[in-house]
Amino acid sequence: MTSYINFNGKILRSARPVVHADNRGFRYGDGVFETIRVIKSRIIFADYHFERLFSGIKLLQFDLPASFTESKLSHEIESLCKKNKDQLSARVRLVVFRSDGALSDPRPEHPDYIIQSASLAPISAEIKEKGLVLGLYPHGRKSIDIFSNLKSNNYLLYSMAARYAKTHQYGDCLVLNSNGRVCESTVANIFCVKNKKIYTPPLSEGCVAGVIRRFLLEKTKNETYPIEEKQMDFEFVENSDEIFLTNAINGIRWVDKLGERQYNNSIARQLYNLLTSKIF
Repeated sequence: MTSYINFNGKILRSARPVVHADNRGFRYGDGVFETIRVIKSRIIFADYHFERLFSGIKLLQFDLPASFTESKLSHEIESLCKKNKDQLSARVRLVVFRSDGALSDPRPEHPDYIIQSASLAPISAEIKEKGLVLGLYPHGRKSIDIFSNLKSNNYLLYSMAARYAKTHQYGDCLVLNSNGRVCESTVANIFCVKNKKIYTPPLSEGCVAGVIRRFLLEKTKNETYPIEEKQMDFEFVENSDEIFLTNAINGIRWVDKLGERQYNNSIARQLYNLLTSKIF
């Protein structure tokens, strides 16, 4: 079956090459991206995604044309999903990057962008019965700087941690920051539960400013289990009662095992129900 992408507003066959060897996004990881869930032609948490995207674009000092707007991108995402027949349930990747040139190229800094879509199974009404087995990536650390909270195209640390997880048959790996504390996983933010209190690292620890992370922090303030931002070393995480991971595609995934410890999912289950009630 033929699939399509959107490259700078044009619908092209996905097999068609669109990036040159001199592309700065390819050569330097110079750009940002969003991974978006679409359900029944609706972008889930659109406001959160576009606010994060445009904050990243501003931080990377792109020169945006007037036509590069949230409304335009939303329309193009929805149109591409329809073209690929993915509108019922889809994973969309929107990547914004600098075009051809050297690091110090004086030409205009207008961004290029690519939108891809792929069909996904519908979100389950119930949390998955099988939890994740987690490992710890030992060979790299996440830096803490003004770029740490972005979903950056510079993805080497996560890529190698994901390979480590696959090699060791983990469902995912935890990543430490430059201070040796738990930051996030390769594809998700982390939450821990101790004595019915929920904790997650603050953005100052270098984690990505996740969409579901933001939703839970904002929407649980008046709920039974408010969330506290806290620095967490590996021992704190390992000795938790529950661990769960969040991202825009999977929502909430609970952790069954880390090291020799096993965990339950009672609070993760309740938060999953809260999340799906807002989505549907």
